[in-house]
Amino acid sequence: MKYEKIVSGIFVSRPNRFIAHVLIDGKEEIVHVKNTGRCKELLVPGCKVYLEDFDGRMGTRKLRYSLVAVEKKRCLSDADCGRNDSCKDYEMILINMDSQAPNKVVGEWLASQGYTFIKSEYNYGDSRIDFYMEKGTDKYLLEVKGCTLENNGHCKFPDAPTERGVKHLHELIKAKKDGYRSAVLILVQMEKVTDFSPNDETHKAFGDTLRLAASKGVEILCYNCKVTPDSLELKDKVKVIL
Repeated sequence: MKYEKIVSGIFVSRPNRFIAHVLIDGKEEIVHVKNTGRCKELLVPGCKVYLEDFDGRMGTRKLRYSLVAVEKKRCLSDADCGRNDSCKDYEMILINMDSQAPNKVVGEWLASQGYTFIKSEYNYGDSRIDFYMEKGTDKYLLEVKGCTLENNGHCKFPDAPTERGVKHLHELIKAKKDGYRSAVLILVQMEKVTDFSPNDETHKAFGDTLRLAASKGVEILCYNCKVTPDSLELKDKVKVIL
């Protein structure tokens, strides 16, 4: 997927989940944040961010810019120092943090995988599952979760408790029992990652339910992405550690 117009800025602050203050061309702007998660390890004052510019196509929008990506300092030494300015052994990685992007990216990828029918936002049980697909006589249900939380290449989800996520997993377990091929796809919105595991420290119930789903035959998939300031593309399979 590609964004139409991207500009860069410097993050200043985030007064609430929905907006941030960003310096763009030296002027402080209030911008929309396209991720309601905590993202505290990403949105650090002074970091470089990328924003979609809706100038000329505002429609009903109130804010001109939406924050979609951020540069993060990753320590390369054994002793992780995070964003400590004294660190001399680090690299900058680009992370897409647009929570609407994973479904678009996975939708594009599914279109190339030989399915004869694909429907997004599929009602099943008491939930709306991200994708329903058909191939031959097989019927599939796929739930997508975007992941932006990482430490030295180790990725985790969620970054905040998600009862909705737990509910979706139970629906996928039921669907598997009913004859569907059920799967969860964790889309890591960055490159250069080594593995994924559930974030038990933040929401153990999600981790426990993910492991239960795997034991019941629900497939747990994880892929990283090729990320540029104005694009996001599903790339390589990532090791899953439950």
